[in-house]
Parts: sequence; structure tokens; C-alpha cells
Amino acid sequence: MRSVTHRFRAMGSPCEVQLYRADGVDTDAVAHAAIAEVERLEQKYSRYRDDSLASRINRSAGDPAGVEVDTETAGLLDFAATAHSESDGLFDVTSGVLRRAWNRDAKRVPAPDEIDALCERVGWHRVRWERPRIALPVAGMEVDFGGYVKEYAADRAAALCRQRGVRHGVVDLGGDLSLVGPHPDGAPWRVGIRDPFRPDAAIAGVTLRAGAIASSGDYERCVRLDGKRYGHILDPRSGWPVEGLTHVSVVARHCLVAGLASTVAMLKGEAAGIGWLETLELSHLWVARDGTMGGSLAAVAA
Repeated sequence: MRSVTHRFRAMGSPCEVQLYRADGVDTDAVAHAAIAEVERLEQKYSRYRDDSLASRINRSAGDPAGVEVDTETAGLLDFAATAHSESDGLFDVTSGVLRRAWNRDAKRVPAPDEIDALCERVGWHRVRWERPRIALPVAGMEVDFGGYVKEYAADRAAALCRQRGVRHGVVDLGGDLSLVGPHPDGAPWRVGIRDPFRPDAAIAGVTLRAGAIASSGDYERCVRLDGKRYGHILDPRSGWPVEGLTHVSVVARHCLVAGLASTVAMLKGEAAGIGWLETLELSHLWVARDGTMGGSLAAVAA
């Protein structure tokens, strides 16, 4: 059975949908529909688009009336609330405003008072979320779906393919993968986990017949200032970059769950992050800044 691969770019990442042809199914049309679904979600939740729902919510900050949202967005906001609670406040969709100080074009380390001022606009506990209305009470606050919408999009695109009759394939959004199903002969997909110290190499390989895998790392979108590297993963409580693990990959039934687990492990710092991963009963791999690695997937290191 022959497969078809459609490559595209979305959510700031190279992406692809690879599907095996199925009898009676226009596989190319299914692939295009999956891509359209990813693009729909990017348009809807991108903070970089003035016409997105995310931007409309953020423009309402300071207005006690807030914005009424649809059922899909309500589900994502419920997920954000649960993730905030389960991570002891570390996964916080209001923390994106901190990037105003920690952006890739920064020429200096932000002053503490600059960070403190931004932290006044951070905190899910400040948000008034009562279905179907969200209100950001502090002017300048923002919600940022970017921390989990890519993983949600991978799951949605894979589910769409299955709903339209395709049983074998994979959706890859910048390295976050959600499987449509195994190869036609039942063989698993082999997924390489990128080496954080050698971007063109794999540090491990994972075999998957179902489910998803997502990764988080601080080695790509970092800022180097005064001879020190500052990662892009920011602690919403302090406003400063977390100094913890350099890479985490997690396998789960859904990419959304895998992405949350990998991100929270990064946010917790090295020791706490490793300990937290061990409590989840999810296959995982972590890599520390000194190059040591561990987790249940470490045994398959390349």
C-alpha cells in the first residue's frame, strides 16, 4: 500500500501529514482537510494575527464584560485551568506577556523592575473564566494558546483523518506527532528524538503504533546575553527563565497530554521535573544540561 506525504508550514514549524491510501478514500483530499484544520486553528488562536480570537480576547483586557467564546475555546480554557491547578501554577496561559522582556532580539538582561511590572499582568488566578465568558481584569493581560494549541491541532488533524476513513498514517507538527494508525502491516512508526546538543542527529528512537509524542526544550529559542544562555521557558511566578532540564519528550495517548507533561517537567526545574515525570506513568526521556539523560525511553537511546 502506497503512502502520500504532504509537507507544509504552520505554527512556526515545518509540518507534514503522511497517510497510506485507503480503498474508496480520496487520501489526498483527506490530507488537505487535515492541513486545513491545522491552519484553521492557527488562524483562530495565533497571538500574531490581529483577526484571531486570541487577539480579540487580549484586546478586551481591562473590560469587565470580557468576551464570550465558543465551545471549542471553552474546552481549551477548561484545559488551561486544569493544567494550571495540576502544575501548581507553573502552566499558565497568561505568561506570554513576559516575552516582551525575553524576546530573541533582546540586547540586555531585563531589569528586575521591568520583570516585576510584567508579572503584575500574569496569573491565571486573576482571570475570570465562567463559561462561556472570559474576562481579563488587568489592562495589558493576555492569554496565549501557543503553549498547547499545536499539540491540540495534531490530535484534531489525526482524528479527522480517521473520521474520513484513513487508518494508517501520522501527523507531524514540528516534531509533535499524533498517529492516525500504524503501518498497514501493523508495524510501528519509528520516531527519532532530536539530540539537543546536535540538532541534526537523534538521541533516541521510539516505536509507536498509536498515541502521540511531544517534546519541549530550551536549546532552540534561547537568548544569549552577557555570555549566559537564557531559555525561552519562563517561570510565570518569577518572570525569569527556568534553569532546569534541556529537553523532555513524553509519549501519551494524546499529543495534548504529552505536550503538557513535557512542558511542566521543564518548568519544574531539573530535580523536581525528573521526579514529577516518574509519577506520571508515561514513557518519557529527559536530558539535563550536562548531557546526562534518563527516563523510561533512555534505554532506546541512539
